[in-house]
Amino acid sequence: MGGVDQAFVQEPEQRPKPSTIEVDGIPVIDMSVSGTGGIEKLASEIGNACRKWGFFQVINHGVPLELRQRVEKVAKAFFDLPIEEKRKAKRDELNFTGYHDEEHTKNVRDWKEVFDMLIEDPTFLPASPDPDDEEIRTYSNKWPENPPEFRETCQEYCREVEKLAFKLLELISLSLGLPANRLSDFFKHQTGMLRLNYYPPCPSPELALGVGRHRDGGALTVLAQDDVGGLQIRRQSDGEWIPIKPIPNAYIINIADALQI
Repeated sequence: MGGVDQAFVQEPEQRPKPSTIEVDGIPVIDMSVSGTGGIEKLASEIGNACRKWGFFQVINHGVPLELRQRVEKVAKAFFDLPIEEKRKAKRDELNFTGYHDEEHTKNVRDWKEVFDMLIEDPTFLPASPDPDDEEIRTYSNKWPENPPEFRETCQEYCREVEKLAFKLLELISLSLGLPANRLSDFFKHQTGMLRLNYYPPCPSPELALGVGRHRDGGALTVLAQDDVGGLQIRRQSDGEWIPIKPIPNAYIINIADALQI
């Protein structure tokens, strides 16, 4: 299969296709507003984007560019390590945080490596979905030894992106005619995560995908794209896959299943 293990090969109808679609793309929303009128206008723009697309990009969002660049630097340094070194921080059956390189989407292996970390460390979760089971399990982040600044940089970044996520939740609430803090109580003991994705060069990119088609199950996804791009979203009106053109220092916001419901 052109040097790609069968586990990575997508079904023919799901394989990557060169995009020839010319579209304006999802809305790009400037968050640098002030005053009651500005906030109302911003909330309205976000509400319209949520209803029409479920996606939008934000600029002037408040997350420092210098911090994002530091995260990208330590992430690259980690993923460039020998595989034996990365696997010292590998996830296991008892802890879903850390390094992982065997993730599947729709039963096809993704052409990627990831590093997952919890925003709230530790995080407490029910031991099972059984409502009568009162056992609680504690989960803590698994950190690599190298690069040495990895942990501190990622934790600082988590705090800044979390601020942006809560600001977006307030604006979504306002767009629905609700008080700004209407959704806040649902996230007092949240299970938010930060994921670093690395997509190595693929010898047969026409057969595999970094991440297959999927829906996000949480409330909000705040996604940083680098200048390579590659992300596509499925347009609801016709089912067409639309490429999202990278914008420097922007974030792509995805309304995930829990918030949509």
